[in-house]
Amino acid sequence: MDIGKFPPLLLEKLLQKTGVSDPRVLLGPGVGKDAAVIDLGDTLLVAKSDPITFATDRIGWYAVQVNANDVACTGGIPRWFLATLLVPERFTEDQAEELFNQVLDACNAINVTLIGGHSEVTHGIDRPIVSGTMLGEVARDRLIKTGGAQEGDSIVVTKGIAIEGTALLALERADDLRKAGVPDSIITQSAELLNVPGISVIEDAQIACATAQVHSMHDVTEGGLITGLREVAAASGLGLAIEEGSVPVLPTTSQVCAALELDPLGLLASGALIITLPPEDVTSLLTALEKKGIDGWEIGIMMAKEEGLVSIGRQGEVELPQFSRDELARYFSQ
Repeated sequence: MDIGKFPPLLLEKLLQKTGVSDPRVLLGPGVGKDAAVIDLGDTLLVAKSDPITFATDRIGWYAVQVNANDVACTGGIPRWFLATLLVPERFTEDQAEELFNQVLDACNAINVTLIGGHSEVTHGIDRPIVSGTMLGEVARDRLIKTGGAQEGDSIVVTKGIAIEGTALLALERADDLRKAGVPDSIITQSAELLNVPGISVIEDAQIACATAQVHSMHDVTEGGLITGLREVAAASGLGLAIEEGSVPVLPTTSQVCAALELDPLGLLASGALIITLPPEDVTSLLTALEKKGIDGWEIGIMMAKEEGLVSIGRQGEVELPQFSRDELARYFSQ
């Protein structure tokens, strides 16, 4: 198989085997579902597990961020983290300590407690791999699901596309970008996207929940904005339409993707949050985000399933594109 997530059809086939009989599991495995939710009585426990495999620089920090994001997308608060650190035989003790410190510092920065995990020098790998599990809490009446979008909802995206993929290309493939004619100033700006605006959507999600009647949230990760939108639509049993000109592709992303012949709409985009909500709540949400220095754009609308998944732009109304794998994974495998 190609590098990247399992193909959607294969993943759907596998997940159909996982019948959940425990009634306390309120949200189990499914394509596009950000996290599991378990009923513990007074509170709901949110659980998410995700590895970091593309990055090498700041990999421990990444692991905390992406797992915390998925808890935040349920309307929950990240609380506890477990990390599995797998490193190659050439790793030094100093490097191992640096990796551990990345995880610990990232947890401390968002008030998450590191409660355990595993560390191992592993045969057969040439780069570190970090797999994390984030646990959080959400009140019963505050739970938000990826599949909660409603027909007629407006679709809002925060920060812009595609923060994480652009930064990783700048950090991991800077020489390729230089050979393709991208100036060092753009490469530096692209790498800095990890810090500003950053890949965390915790604040975005908290603002949305406090400001608007949010029906669905989903962070834009592997497969880019288009895959994220498709996952929201599939989980909600709906169609959608987006306005091509309203999609906020970051200027540096446009240059990097053009140079490497990548499509920014299919590029890893942690840092952007998809929010669906009633149209009348959009203005107050965008205003609240702006007050905290977070950009937001209304890019489309959720529709009935039979209306399909469409993009409206220079070529008129066309079917929303589909990416069999993330553009970053496709490029890295060349």
